Amino acid sequence: MDCVFDKLAELNIGYERHEHPAVFTSTEATEHWADIKGAHCKNIFLRDSKGRQHYLVVVGFHKQIQIKDLQSTIGSTRLSFASEQRLEKYLNLKPGSVSPFGLINDTENHVKVIIDSDLKQEAFVNFHPNINTQTLTLSFEDFEKYLLWTGNEIRFLKL
Repeated sequence: MDCVFDKLAELNIGYERHEHPAVFTSTEATEHWADIKGAHCKNIFLRDSKGRQHYLVVVGFHKQIQIKDLQSTIGSTRLSFASEQRLEKYLNLKPGSVSPFGLINDTENHVKVIIDSDLKQEAFVNFHPNINTQTLTLSFEDFEKYLLWTGNEIRFLKL
């Protein structure tokens, strides 16, 4: 977790930090969002049918993702949720803490990132800093700066 704060400082990215009880789903988190500005996102970690390619999908909390439609849009074989072991291997995260900040741990840029293009309209976005007892609010512009730093393949798509 400290590496997230260190990296944001290094990149000169400001944020607001919010502490709350541990949450494991975006639905559980809603009761703690009342005073937090910006778009609240859900982050989904998927793998293709052979387990050769992994995707981090970032969408607004209220959006429903049709995985079958997504696999066709991105030209992938059948997609499914990646296992806890894969989540730990590629992003060094535990379930309930999935976040784009996990890309800090993907030093080989194995994970491709798919972001709903509607999020570009938001001034601020919110993510866990790799722990589910905190939420960070940062500007969308700074979020893009962070994504560029990761070196991972990033695609903005209408989801």
